[in-house]
Amino acid sequence: MSNASAKLLKILILAAILFQSLNVPAQFMDRRTQRQLDEKIRESKIFSQYFTGFALFDPAKDAMLYQKDAFKYFTPASNTKLFTLYTALKILGDSMPVLRYGYRDQLLVIQGTGNPLFFHPDFEDNAQGWDILQQAKNLMLYSEDNYRDDHFGPGWSWADYQYAYQVEKSPFPIHGNFARIFRDSGETQIKTQPAYFTRFLRPAPAGGGAYPRIQREETGDYFFFNESALNGRPFSVEVPYNQSPAAVCGLLSDTLGIRVMPASEIPGPLPAFTTVYAPLPDTLLQRFMQESDNYLAEQLLLMCSAKLSDTLNTEAVIEYAKKNLFQGLPPDTLNWADGSGLSRYNLFTPRTIVALLHKLYQEVPQERLFRILATGGKSGTIRSWYGGKAEPYVFAKTGTLANQHCLSGFVKTKKGRTLIFSFMHNNFNGSATPIRTEMQNVLEWIWESL
Repeated sequence: MSNASAKLLKILILAAILFQSLNVPAQFMDRRTQRQLDEKIRESKIFSQYFTGFALFDPAKDAMLYQKDAFKYFTPASNTKLFTLYTALKILGDSMPVLRYGYRDQLLVIQGTGNPLFFHPDFEDNAQGWDILQQAKNLMLYSEDNYRDDHFGPGWSWADYQYAYQVEKSPFPIHGNFARIFRDSGETQIKTQPAYFTRFLRPAPAGGGAYPRIQREETGDYFFFNESALNGRPFSVEVPYNQSPAAVCGLLSDTLGIRVMPASEIPGPLPAFTTVYAPLPDTLLQRFMQESDNYLAEQLLLMCSAKLSDTLNTEAVIEYAKKNLFQGLPPDTLNWADGSGLSRYNLFTPRTIVALLHKLYQEVPQERLFRILATGGKSGTIRSWYGGKAEPYVFAKTGTLANQHCLSGFVKTKKGRTLIFSFMHNNFNGSATPIRTEMQNVLEWIWESL
């Protein structure tokens, strides 16, 4: 064998050893326990059909107990929200910016801060900053000069603009950035909340379909309804409205009973702005994590940007977080594109998500952290899964896109241990139910055996 061939063979052998060391279970369990977990994960007939990564970590020992392809990158879907959660907790702390205002002579000028709660129908304390707006007399100006972002994130599906899970981002959200369009039983009229949007209802040109259907213009203000929406069964849908300064001004004018105009239409310098802050409620974080609310995720990052500077930009706050909050997060590069996980550009490894969860576990009191996360068998997106024990044992975040499903969080075992895990599954066909069932079997075994 030549020297060159011998060198190549040596390199290949070392690479194989390195690959194996990355992909074998860590030696912190006895052989019998490792073999049992191997049977449930590596030899699973369900997992073996798809791309599956898994990592199991013991924070008490600061040790990885088990891993399977934990170094490989997966599309995380809404597991991305775990990074948004940590960023919001570190940057926002216990307060959030809700409004910026100033005066040009006697004229009130306002800017948004990304605050997602203003008149949001699902939150009780949703009118922070309202007292400032009521100071305007006959005319108020609205400026979006501080918004340096798009209304959709990179890698979002272009055709999903009219669905409630892909609400547009904006500097001044109102009513959750969606219109509720409905017809009650016994009624013959379609209504909207806020009522402002009723003026934009139009019959659809085609007008057909057996079920009520509301179709929004892609870049306009109109909502089109079919005949079944008028004559069929009662219905209620939430449809994102098109974000623009005109929409914000129209909604504020309608609510305040005064004229609100874009500041760009009246020449003159913008004033020095004062920022109004309000407490950051855990109810916001709970809704965001437990129900996997994409809108709240994106607006949280915009509020973080508003707190860091005088501009709102998602990419800027992600770069800040990567450099200042996650710089020492082992061990893989963060391919992080948005706050919600709607983007297919996001790529993380199971071991990196475990490292992030470990940071959360170290820095956030356990009671609060587990209260924010979804609870198996009880709340959020896992209310129908991972239950059946005397006490809840799974506290986690799901992540689901078409052909992708992930679950990362904490499992409290029968023996009183708290372990951190990340399950990531990509590129499967059909329903995620078989994968959820298999994960439940694994987590129940971990609860029982570890």
